[in-house]
Amino acid sequence: MGEFRGYIYTGAVYAVADLHDRLCPWCFADGSAAECYDVCFVEGGLGDDVSVETFSAVDRRTPSFASWQATQWFFHCGDGAIFLDPAGAAELAPFPDALAMLRHDLSEWEWPAEQVEHYLSSLDKNGQPTAYLFRCRVCAAHLAYSDFT
Repeated sequence: MGEFRGYIYTGAVYAVADLHDRLCPWCFADGSAAECYDVCFVEGGLGDDVSVETFSAVDRRTPSFASWQATQWFFHCGDGAIFLDPAGAAELAPFPDALAMLRHDLSEWEWPAEQVEHYLSSLDKNGQPTAYLFRCRVCAAHLAYSDFT
């Protein structure tokens, strides 16, 4: 902390202190930002039960990504998944496992199948609704959730 490194993290930070443009990537990677400011970078986790240590590594030492709603992170096979990118319909097409996950989640909204497919086809990497694509570090399954304003 307090060292000038030439890079500033500008993503989401959840802390009591106003840390906008005050953290460098090294400060959260080594855990010093979390220790000094009680900061976290992810509001919630999705998926498998994981150890406190694994969740803490993602929540307190992994940079977040921009999303429309609260950022969430996937856990799978007992580990934190790798965030790949925001994804639209075109980016999700090669990943049927991620599309199946989205279909399952949307089925809970009790939409007719046609509406679900319309929603999936309207996903836009640079707009909304958007999906967020992850890959399991253990089994390489692709995971996704979507949100919009």
